[in-house]
Amino acid sequence: MNIKEMTGLEMMQAFAQGLFPRPPISETVPMDVISVEQGRVVFHATANKSHTNPLGGVHGGFAATVLDSVTGCSAHTTLAAGEGYGTIDLNVKMCRPIPFDKTLIAEGKVINVGRNLVISEGYIRDENDKIYAFATATNMIIR
Repeated sequence: MNIKEMTGLEMMQAFAQGLFPRPPISETVPMDVISVEQGRVVFHATANKSHTNPLGGVHGGFAATVLDSVTGCSAHTTLAAGEGYGTIDLNVKMCRPIPFDKTLIAEGKVINVGRNLVISEGYIRDENDKIYAFATATNMIIR
């Protein structure tokens, strides 16, 4: 199927199945798609030493990038064929330092789909459900 004829859900599922090349950002900020469903995505994300800030910890941009990705991809699953999206607002709260070399779970869920906007939330947590960061995002639907 032609990518331009795919719904957002079909496109995200194809990425999860490895039918399309990984986006380059997922190499810079290691993220792997674990599951995709309508209005929800789950990734694994792992910070490494290349994400170190001047104080020696994981830079906050790591969490912001992961959260922008899962909130945007969850929004993407709601789109019709030929539609795109763009983040117009991302509000990130850091709860505790992101650890190095630990695979964390990043989840994005859609809260509301309107005519022109999709609102979603995202979390980065560990296997014990300890939250490291969370976000809300607003994405504009581009037709």
